[in-house]
Amino acid sequence: MSTAPVVVGVGARRGLPAAELLALIADSLALAGLTPDAVTALATVDTKAAEPGVAEAARRLGVPLLAYPAAVLAAVSVPHPSQAPLAAVGTPSVAEAAALTAAGGGPGTDGGPGTDGGPGPAAAELVVGKRKSLPGARATCAVARARTTPPPHRGETVPTPPSTAPAGIPGSGCRPYEPDLRHHGDAEVRGADAALTDLAVNVRAGTPPAWLKARIAASLDGLAAYPDGGPARAAVAARHGLPPERVLLTAGAAEAFVLIARAVRARRPVVVHPQFTEPEAALRDAGHQVERVVLTEQNGFRLTASEVPEAADLVVIGNPTNPTSVLHPAAEIARLARPGRTLVVDEAFMDAVPGEHESLAPRTDIPGLVVLRSLTKTWGLAGLRIGYVLAAPETIADLERAQPLWPVSAPALAAAEACCEPAALAEAEEAARKIAADRDHLLARLAEVGAPDGRRAHVTTPPEGPFVLIRLPDAATVRTRLRTLGFAVRRGDTFPGLGPEWLRLAVRDRATTDRFTEALAKALTG
Repeated sequence: MSTAPVVVGVGARRGLPAAELLALIADSLALAGLTPDAVTALATVDTKAAEPGVAEAARRLGVPLLAYPAAVLAAVSVPHPSQAPLAAVGTPSVAEAAALTAAGGGPGTDGGPGTDGGPGPAAAELVVGKRKSLPGARATCAVARARTTPPPHRGETVPTPPSTAPAGIPGSGCRPYEPDLRHHGDAEVRGADAALTDLAVNVRAGTPPAWLKARIAASLDGLAAYPDGGPARAAVAARHGLPPERVLLTAGAAEAFVLIARAVRARRPVVVHPQFTEPEAALRDAGHQVERVVLTEQNGFRLTASEVPEAADLVVIGNPTNPTSVLHPAAEIARLARPGRTLVVDEAFMDAVPGEHESLAPRTDIPGLVVLRSLTKTWGLAGLRIGYVLAAPETIADLERAQPLWPVSAPALAAAEACCEPAALAEAEEAARKIAADRDHLLARLAEVGAPDGRRAHVTTPPEGPFVLIRLPDAATVRTRLRTLGFAVRRGDTFPGLGPEWLRLAVRDRATTDRFTEALAKALTG
C-alpha cells in the first residue's frame, strides 16, 4: 500500500449532515483498502467550505479542510464529469477536482500550484472515483493521492497485483487494491450514530440464553482463584468423543490462529479464500509469506483439493466458510491431508449446521489435522472469548507452549463446560434447524426483491451457514442507503477474492428479514 498522502475531495448540498458525509467517506476509503486514519485532508470548492456538515466532517476526522476557487477546480481534467456541478459551481466534478488538486500540490497545499492552477497529470491519481451518498445525492466524494511513480506513457499498461487480489473498483479508474484483512463485521455497527438492526455480525440473535448467563454469573464467586481448565477441557473432549490431551481451550478461535502462526513451522503456508481473514493476518504478523488459493464464483466457491499446491505444508480452510456460507464435503477437505502438512479447518460455524454432517472434529485418522471451534457464535459469547482446538496431542502441546499462563478466564471456562452438556447440545441443534428455516425464508424474500432497472441480489447457493453472501450491483451505495434505513450489513470487499459488489447478510428471524427486504427494495430504487 502506498504511503503517499491521501486526500478526500467532497461536494455537498445545503444542509448535508456530517454523518452522511462521513459514512460515504468511510465506504469510499474502504473500497481502496484504506481507513479514515489514512486521510490527510478534506478538499472542496470554496463556496462549500462553510457548509456545517463539511466542516464538522473535517473536524471529526481531525484533518484540515482545504478550499479552492471554482476557477481553479474548473481547470482540472476529471474522469467522471457531470453537468449539474458544472452548471452550479463551474466545475464538472467538485469531489474529483478538489481531491486531485489537493493531492497533487495545488494552491493551498505545501506543494504549490500545478499547471493551470491545478495538478499536472503526473502529480496525483484518483484512488476512488466520484461516488454519491444517499437518495437525493446530498454528498459526493472522491479519493486521490500523490503519485509515487511516474504515470505510464501513452499505450502502456499499468501492472496489477497478483490475480489473488480482487478486481479494481468499477468506474474508479484505479488499480486493483489489497483487502483490509483486519476489518470485521463488528466495525459496521460500532460507533453508529443511531441504533441499527445488525445483519453484519454472525452471532446468533437473542443470546446468550438465561440459563447460560446464570452459569457464567455463578462462576464469579471463584474469581479469586486462578482458573482451572481441566473440567472444561474434559467436557469438550467428551462432547467430541476424544481424549482430553487432544483438546486446547483458547480465548476464542482468533487466539488459535495466532498460536498456529507462531508454533507451526511452515515454509509454504496456503490460505484458501474467500474466508475469514484473521488466519492470514496472523500468519503474516508472524513473518510468514502467505500464498492464496482463491475459489471462484463460477464453481460456487467450492473446493477442489487439487487446487492447493502439492508443496504447501500448512493449509487453512473454513467449513462452512465465512463469508460464502459454502459447506465443503468432509471427504474433499480430508483429501488435502498428507504427511508433513498441517491442515487447519476452521469450523467456527459448524454447530449452526444441523447434524454437523461434514465436521472433521471427531476424526483422529487424518494426518496433520487441526480443527478449530468457537462457542461465541451460537451462544452469543463474543465478548467472553472462548473457543478450542482439536488436534493430535503433540500438536496441542506445541500450541500450549505458545500460550501465556491461564489464557482462558474462569467465566469462559464455565461457559465452555456448560455448552458441552447434553441439554445445551440439543438446544444448539434445535437452533441450527431454526436458522436453516429462517435462511430459507431469507432466500425466498431476496428472490422477490429487485430494482425497476432489473438489478437484484444474486445469492451464493446453496448457503449452509447462519449467513448468506450476495452479489449486488453498486453494493457499496446500497449498503450506505441501508444504514439510513436502519440496517447494518457486512461489506464483502475486505475478503480476498471478493470485491465491492459483495455483501454478507446474517440470518435473522422472519419478521426481521421481512423488514430488511423491504428496506433493501427501497435502497435499490434509490
